[in-house]
Amino acid sequence: NCSMVLKTLHFITRPLSDEEGNFSLAYIITIHKELEMFVKLLRAIYMPQNIYCIHVDEKSPKDYKAAVQNIVNCFENIFISSKRENVVYAGFSRLQADINCMRDLVHSKIQWNYVINLCGQDYPIKTNKDIIKYIKSKWNGKNMTPGVVQPLHLKHRTQVSYREYVRSGVSYVYPTKNIKAKPPHNLTIYFGSAYYILTKEFVEFTLTDPRAKDLLEWSRDTYSPDEHYWVTLNRLNG
Repeated sequence: NCSMVLKTLHFITRPLSDEEGNFSLAYIITIHKELEMFVKLLRAIYMPQNIYCIHVDEKSPKDYKAAVQNIVNCFENIFISSKRENVVYAGFSRLQADINCMRDLVHSKIQWNYVINLCGQDYPIKTNKDIIKYIKSKWNGKNMTPGVVQPLHLKHRTQVSYREYVRSGVSYVYPTKNIKAKPPHNLTIYFGSAYYILTKEFVEFTLTDPRAKDLLEWSRDTYSPDEHYWVTLNRLNG
């Protein structure tokens, strides 16, 4: 009963200010467990002018997937990503999950300004208006991808090939003895947070630019590529 969902969970049903109504955010939320925590997160960040892509781990139980789908069905601006991954911690699948959502979001009818990625265990300490004001004050037209040139103690992450293991409820990433080629286009690899706030223009760039595509392909067998992919691309000249 969708009207009961909105009423009992106190979802916000209209923009709380003109500033917020004219500045839509997109959210990517990757989840795999703890439905109640996901609902609390969604309720805290939900605004009718925003758009939300939910990536549910393909390995999640059927009843969990069904419950998430039931909630999503109550909202026109929330959807489940059209392609789902078996997400492995520190694996390429985690990066691919975000990219799947990005591909869906760029084709959305809702015109959004920035995208923010979260996991199911996140929770905001700022309001929607606070976030927008912060973006506008310091980062207008810029991306937030904090990072540094790849430190020596993290060189192993991109020097050898890694593989994902997924079988009978167990999943992990393990190194092989294969040495990787150097990054494409002579790119300098940066390392930082897997979490970001990105402009729509930058998202479109990452999905279409040859350098971005080549870096993505090169990153397939690296360790935790989401911690270098966005940071590296954001530091390209121009």
